[in-house]
Amino acid sequence: MNFFQLMPASIDPTSLVAILLILGVSGLMSGLSGFGFSAVGALSLWLLPPKLGVPLLMTLSTANQLMSLGQLKADMRPLKEWWPDGPGPYLLGGVVGVPIGLYILQSLPTPTLMLVFGAFLVGYSAYSMLKPESVKISLAGWKPSVLVGLTGGVIGGFTAFPGAAVVVWTGLHRMAKHEARSIVQPYILGLQVISLAMLAVQHPQTFSPTFWALLVVTVPVVLPGTLLGVRLYKNLSDINFRRIAFMMLGVSGFGLLMKAATALSVFAVVTRAAHHG
Repeated sequence: MNFFQLMPASIDPTSLVAILLILGVSGLMSGLSGFGFSAVGALSLWLLPPKLGVPLLMTLSTANQLMSLGQLKADMRPLKEWWPDGPGPYLLGGVVGVPIGLYILQSLPTPTLMLVFGAFLVGYSAYSMLKPESVKISLAGWKPSVLVGLTGGVIGGFTAFPGAAVVVWTGLHRMAKHEARSIVQPYILGLQVISLAMLAVQHPQTFSPTFWALLVVTVPVVLPGTLLGVRLYKNLSDINFRRIAFMMLGVSGFGLLMKAATALSVFAVVTRAAHHG
């Protein structure tokens, strides 16, 4: 069977090249910042339906994180240090939040949620890049971390961006780049794997021949970009790392705003047609 016969009607050779370029840049930026693969990758949802595109982004993000973590073993915390100050509390909250997010993805209209969250991310990233370096919060402990992880799990379940809430939290605590990555990256990897496993059990039709065909052609583009991003990361100062992280949050928010605006426009057109019909 021809490759393009497996694709949605919106995917032609030009669209495929655009998707590959978007995902290649996604791999580069995620290798550089430790998160945000789906932030840049969200642009591909202009061409891919969310129920195909979001699981694809989750899978590619998982491959991206595995390669990135393999290159940065020295920066990661040993398992015995995952609780209470490592990624353990965030993962605990995330496990609770993921099913809620997947339910939203499969069952509920999400444009309003995406609009609100996207606006928050854009506003927060702009604020974070402009505010004085001395501004931080002192709230600590595993309980707030669980709540942050739960928020990320809900968001990640329907957007494939689980790391955004945790990146905001670590940024507010002014963590050094290696400390932030040692929390954010295991969290993202863990939640993406959990999300994919739940989708496989609850909605096996998600992993159709179309999904696998897209995965085969996108992985060889994503992984080299990831390696290049990791190499660039090793030369970053903590301040420049935070700037890039907050820029990625802004991209995340902008991607969500675009996706929400598209969905709302389609909804408005359908509503008007139904009213006049």
